[in-house]
Amino acid sequence: MKSIAVFCGSSNGASDIYIESAKKFGKELAKRDITLVYGGASVGMMGAVANAVLEEGGQVIGVMPAFLEQREISHNRLSELIIVDSMHERKAKMAELADGFVALPGGPGTLEEFFEMFTWAQLGLHQKPCGLLNINRYFNPLIELFHHMTKEQFLHEKYRSLALIDDDPNRLLEKFASYKPPAIKTYS
Repeated sequence: MKSIAVFCGSSNGASDIYIESAKKFGKELAKRDITLVYGGASVGMMGAVANAVLEEGGQVIGVMPAFLEQREISHNRLSELIIVDSMHERKAKMAELADGFVALPGGPGTLEEFFEMFTWAQLGLHQKPCGLLNINRYFNPLIELFHHMTKEQFLHEKYRSLALIDDDPNRLLEKFASYKPPAIKTYS
């Protein structure tokens, strides 16, 4: 795995554990020589993970729509910053550049980005792993929703397992290294 796209908040969150865990994840990416692909901001969780990768000598590619460049305060020390026209182009570019996708805690935008990649994997549009770094049990309600979707037969068990979940960066990246995609979804 050469690169991972990270979706996460541009806020710090309610507890210091979020920023500390983002830094730990960034350090683990750099240690494994995995390029970080992310939204390009210098603030919040996004800035923390990018700074950690950079401080460890790793590569960081930011992808940011022009209209967010000032609002999210684009990071000025990245290996590369790609400016695009829209949020749709941002996701498409990140998907193109990344070999896998990880969501760290964030808001609706983070979930939307993660779920688009998850859905694309389910439909066979890519064969890349999708994961949740479950910092401070942040994603527990979402994990319960996955179970509920499966129980109510709106999500097949083999696709529920598309979401690789762990609270430890090292273990999550080990799951990525051994990931085998399921067969492509069909309706016949």
